[in-house]
Amino acid sequence: MNALPGNIEDYAMIGDCETAALVGRDGSIDWLCWPSFDSEACFAALLGSEENGRWKVAPVDEIVRCSRRYRGDSLILETTFETADGSITLIDFMPPRGSASDVVRLVRGDRGRIKVAMQLVIRFGYGASIPWVKRGADDALLAICGPDMVVLHTPVATCGKDMTTVAEFEVAEGEVVPLVLTYGASHLPVPTEIDPHQALKDTEEFWAEWAGRCTYRGEYRDLVMRSLITLKAQTFAPSGGIVAAPTTSLPEKLGGSRNWDYRFCWLRDATFTLFALMNNGYTEEAAAWHDWLLRAVAGNPANMQIMYGIYGERRLLEWQADWLAGYQGAQPVRIGNAAHAQVQLDVYGELIDAFHQWRHAGLRLDGDSWAIECAVLQHLSKVWDQPDSGIWERRGPRKHYVFSKVMTWVAFDRGIKSAETFGLKAPLEEWRSLRDRIHREVCEKGFDPVQNAFVEHYGADVLDASVLLLPAVGFLAPHDPRIKGTLEAIERRLLVDGFVLRHDPRENKDQTGPAEGAFLACSLWLADAYVLVGDIVRAKELFDRVVGIANDVGLLAEEYDPSKRRQTGNFPQALTHIALINTANNLTAAKASTEKPAMQRSKQS
Repeated sequence: MNALPGNIEDYAMIGDCETAALVGRDGSIDWLCWPSFDSEACFAALLGSEENGRWKVAPVDEIVRCSRRYRGDSLILETTFETADGSITLIDFMPPRGSASDVVRLVRGDRGRIKVAMQLVIRFGYGASIPWVKRGADDALLAICGPDMVVLHTPVATCGKDMTTVAEFEVAEGEVVPLVLTYGASHLPVPTEIDPHQALKDTEEFWAEWAGRCTYRGEYRDLVMRSLITLKAQTFAPSGGIVAAPTTSLPEKLGGSRNWDYRFCWLRDATFTLFALMNNGYTEEAAAWHDWLLRAVAGNPANMQIMYGIYGERRLLEWQADWLAGYQGAQPVRIGNAAHAQVQLDVYGELIDAFHQWRHAGLRLDGDSWAIECAVLQHLSKVWDQPDSGIWERRGPRKHYVFSKVMTWVAFDRGIKSAETFGLKAPLEEWRSLRDRIHREVCEKGFDPVQNAFVEHYGADVLDASVLLLPAVGFLAPHDPRIKGTLEAIERRLLVDGFVLRHDPRENKDQTGPAEGAFLACSLWLADAYVLVGDIVRAKELFDRVVGIANDVGLLAEEYDPSKRRQTGNFPQALTHIALINTANNLTAAKASTEKPAMQRSKQS
């Protein structure tokens, strides 16, 4: 066995709002961490080969055509395989979590009579550990290794082959053959078998009800809905935390070493996430995200991190799974993320801004929120002028990053506005003085008059796409000449083949060119900036360009390599889909009226 994973864009996602699996066009589930997003993978072929675990179901004969879709507004994946003798549809889904977690695969005969092959390769511990497999009392197949157990229920006859489980069976038109894999703790009783057909009905009803709450009615409804479903699927239901992606170590550049674990929750995404949820009718999810934020940052503000685990865990120790070859050879494969210990000053602004926007929307806040915010701002008043690692989590020496400083300004600005608007007690004179001081310093030290643009860090001549957010957060008005100059400079330096790089290629390159692909969220931030300056035509062109590289089921990764026309980075990427939702709302608002766009965070009244 040595089959390698397909292209990143060849995958679709299924999930149960506690974990997620990636399913390839070939009918192979190549990635699944069980029972939670941050658990060890039992299918890890995505980062190696089929020897590291996968579950494939597909026709035995040559496939002449393959197509797939999600069933309506759901996370039920339907893949249709056509052969010379007929066709089948593979229906993959994970029911809403009950007493256990299940992956259900229904093989439906559509035309003719098709011979189907199944190969189940279970490898716990990120593809390293082969389980002990035995038959249960009801003829179910049990695979056990250490604390983990999975159970296969199916009417199909299976047999062992080379430390795998295989089967061949025929499906005729009108027949449906179920295969159900269930996770359980090995020290507990075997999980109860579910009815796969009832589970399909329940799953369809769950997503139909959830999608029905969406309030977006613009022309991008399908794009927004798919992105919202993706965001919901990456929400860890028990805590309300939202993971950046369900994967680790998918490379930012094909074959490269910038491979990070994204199965955690970033504070940086807080405000963007709230806008995406609140502006489209999902106040319940927004409230759960707010509550997660509040719990995660509780404690000494000096100990506040940029990211946390799905329950708010703070130690996300990074190590390398050196037995995995890496996605199409990209090494190392990293588990955990050392960046959790970095100082990144911008997250203070994101946190205070998120709470202010929550108040501004008229939604209830926990009584402890303001006390925590005041403590955070008191700490920030002592450290705002220190260098940090920046929004992009640079692993070199700390610098005075412009965006980090701008977001410290945002923190005090939103604290002041919350106090003024909602009658909250605060040291307003002190905060106003700090806000004005930060603003002056950024304009003096972070702006390069030669390029007529804000730069990456104080004293630099290189650019950084994060400064695209300056008008959105209200630091300067959209029509300020310095914003106009910054947009023009970014178009000259960072716009490549119609997509935006987050780093200046003058310093961020290797022997073969840029060290990573274009950053899709940054491309959408430029579209937002165009909306703010009134250039709706260019905003729509850029938006259409980004959504045009989504895969056939509407999913987007973190980055895109225009030269190879490949998606890169972890997948699906929450920040990309959040940015898509917000840009779609901005374009819809701009088209509908002269109101300020929904995501413009400078709108405070």
